[in-house]
Amino acid sequence: MLLKLLPENGTVHLGEMWPHLSSTGCVIFTQRGAPDVANSITDFPKIFCETSQKLVSVEGFALAAKYYSIQNLGICTPFEQLLVALRGNQKQRTGENVKPDEFMNLKKSHEVQAMSEVISSVAEYCGIKQVIDLGSGKGYLSSFLSLKYGLKVYGIDSSNTNTHGAEERNRKLKKHWKVYHTRSKLDVNGLVLKMAKERKVQDGINCKADIEGDCDSSPANQEEKCTSDFLPDFSGSVISNIRKQMENLHVHSHQEDNLCFGNAFSLIDLLPINAIEPTSSCRIPKRKMSEANKERRKTTSKSNESNIYSPLTSFITADSDLNDIIKDLENCLMVGLHTCGDLAPNTLRIFTSKSEIKGVCSVGCCYHLLSEEFENPPKECTQQKWGFPMSCYLKEERWCCGRNARMSACLALERVAVGRGLPTESLFYRAVLQDIIKDCYGITKCDQHVGKIYSKSSSFLDYVRKSLKKLGLDESKLPEKIIMDYYEKYKPRMNELEAFNMLKVVLAPCIETLILLDRLCYLKEQEDIAWSALVKLFDPVKSPRCYAVIALKKQQ
Repeated sequence: MLLKLLPENGTVHLGEMWPHLSSTGCVIFTQRGAPDVANSITDFPKIFCETSQKLVSVEGFALAAKYYSIQNLGICTPFEQLLVALRGNQKQRTGENVKPDEFMNLKKSHEVQAMSEVISSVAEYCGIKQVIDLGSGKGYLSSFLSLKYGLKVYGIDSSNTNTHGAEERNRKLKKHWKVYHTRSKLDVNGLVLKMAKERKVQDGINCKADIEGDCDSSPANQEEKCTSDFLPDFSGSVISNIRKQMENLHVHSHQEDNLCFGNAFSLIDLLPINAIEPTSSCRIPKRKMSEANKERRKTTSKSNESNIYSPLTSFITADSDLNDIIKDLENCLMVGLHTCGDLAPNTLRIFTSKSEIKGVCSVGCCYHLLSEEFENPPKECTQQKWGFPMSCYLKEERWCCGRNARMSACLALERVAVGRGLPTESLFYRAVLQDIIKDCYGITKCDQHVGKIYSKSSSFLDYVRKSLKKLGLDESKLPEKIIMDYYEKYKPRMNELEAFNMLKVVLAPCIETLILLDRLCYLKEQEDIAWSALVKLFDPVKSPRCYAVIALKKQQ
């Protein structure tokens, strides 16, 4: 069924896609054929019993789930190949010494670095300076794009708390950036001063040697001595070191905080005042700034004002009018890092409907929170745009996943594979609690959630007491003996629960593939989209929701 998600018009295939630039400058992709797979892998009657529908072959189930995963289908565009296609032979100028893990955790640092590299490359390719970050949260990605790549970023989040927190965090980040640049400049200035002092000592030694030995009194030599009296030795390895430090400072300043040097500046404008020793015939009473340098600083100041991060609070839907939220909306990119539930599909809908948005890079998460058009029979629901399905094909098929399947799609197979497995005990606690509530309180369905109580509980008894209290149920109704009887009754079946959840983990990539291909096909169905693809941005062990939907509109 997944194979049918892609149109059969020859423009998109399941083969591995390779990007390059066409003669018109657009990013296009060719493909290699998908590998042949044995028919037995997809022979479902051998996996499930035709009459009872029960699972009869665990191995066959695992192989079929793997076959229908994104990685095996070969439908992803390689990350590095995409960067090459966008940049060509040009290397992106960035401050490579800046480490985001200095002010983010390792997971967030990994995500922000990879995604910002793609976004900045797309922005440069399209000649765009404005970025809209939907579901920006605490502003990790927005701040980084603004400070490191000089982009004007609007971060929109539905939570006022997140917006205020992002503003405060961004203020602290700016201080971090200033300290970083100050340290870099001091390093260069210190190097020049050190060499100037070393030269003075060397001049004293040379002078003493000249007095004691024979002196060359030629005019050329006298002129050389006069010059060496007040300038450091800018020859050989010395000048090479200074230039290297200056180039590093130039790159850091230009890309990370837009404090770039102008094309026209004198050496004296760059060096500190006391790096030059004036002589009686050539005194410099004070450092004078050239007119060009003054103008450069004015221009830089104005440039800094435009390259900022602005956190905004607004609840975004597919029908949101960005002009009401962003007054200076211009040609821009729309991005989202782990946009929750319906926000990911709504990001794509806004992208396709708004002419100013030229590109999109969206990484979704929280599939269990997606709204589904065909999950429940329509009654009084007036919702017009659903999180799933998006594509015309699945809409025509009236496809439905259901909450259980979407919950499974959130699981992390790669993490389980490296030993960072499922929290079996917490799942066991939750399952037994549900049975207790059903038997003792007669409740089979509840809109309230227990939440993360397991980590705060010292035992199963403590877990049940805290959960009942949070749900507003009378815990005095249950004595300790009854609670522990339920625990002892179901404890021998904990292995069954673990096995069942392992099957859900194996199936997870297959369900995620269905959701992501639905979004990709939605973009393929739009007439004004020049290119769209799935790109694996992150290491799935570090960040399980690692696939980005990226698209560019046709150039007008």
